[in-house]
Amino acid sequence: MLYTCWLSFPTAVCDKSVTLKKFRDSGKRKEKLDASRENQNPKAEIYNLLVSMKINTQTQLCGLLGNPVEHSLSPAIHNAAFEHLGLNFVYLAFPVEDVEGAIMGIKALGNLRGFSVTIPHKVAVMSYLDDIELTARHIGSVNTIVKENGKLTGYNTDASGALLALRQAGVMLGQNKVMILGSGGAARAIAFAIAVEDAVRELTILGIDEKERNSLVQDIREKTSVEVQQGAISDETLGENLPHTDVLIHCTPIGMHPKIGESCVPQHLLNPSLTVMDIVYNPLETRLLREAREKGCTVIRGVEMFVNQAVGQFERWTGHPAPLKVMRAVLEARFQ
Repeated sequence: MLYTCWLSFPTAVCDKSVTLKKFRDSGKRKEKLDASRENQNPKAEIYNLLVSMKINTQTQLCGLLGNPVEHSLSPAIHNAAFEHLGLNFVYLAFPVEDVEGAIMGIKALGNLRGFSVTIPHKVAVMSYLDDIELTARHIGSVNTIVKENGKLTGYNTDASGALLALRQAGVMLGQNKVMILGSGGAARAIAFAIAVEDAVRELTILGIDEKERNSLVQDIREKTSVEVQQGAISDETLGENLPHTDVLIHCTPIGMHPKIGESCVPQHLLNPSLTVMDIVYNPLETRLLREAREKGCTVIRGVEMFVNQAVGQFERWTGHPAPLKVMRAVLEARFQ
């Protein structure tokens, strides 16, 4: 029995109607994974990993809670990572509108190990968990749930994932002016990480939801010493603030699949001295990143943060070091 998987290989996409026998009969034999797997072609290895996975009564279920979830690559990367390490885990995506009902179901069912939480539930889900890790409580949003002995604990790996992506790109935030677009769960995590760990000179938060934005700004002012400015996302506020900004971090769903032609930042407002990071990872290069690159900006893809936060989730669920090369290869293969 195979779970649904989403990878753009030359062969047909796997689904529940495709059996292992059909794969074997098609002449594409599964090569044995041995000590030489490190040198194997990443696409070939991922294909072999996926077709060999089996599910039984001991399989631990992990998943994604959000709405929408159709765009997500989390099932592909986590399932490939589980199989690479020989772990009896499987990961599925669940579109969720009723957060409370979903959490009650998770508590009631056995063999559930953990969940990723994405838009729009990262803040709302906190009310239904048994415990919140200190950093996540300080941030005020959760992107990871771990189930242990029937108890659900919330964590946040967005913050560390975003900071690592910035540092991997050579961006040092200290004493810079940073603008964040958005005020939801991911924006909260990144804003607090920046305010607490990198001591930026000034932080500007622009968002659409006034209540949500005001709450985030108030929390940052109360819990950190960083100077924070705020306003609505508009051409006027962007035009006033972008010329004085060093790093722009986009944390809204605008530009995400399937609405890939959208951007909330007019290209003429971008300048070559600006670093632009977009946390949207599907498509790999959003319209914002493409137009920023065309203007000479330093750009950081959302896939970098996505891989970093996924590694943190995987390691909390399994207790094993994540196979980073395999996870990254899945993403790269998906977009080729």
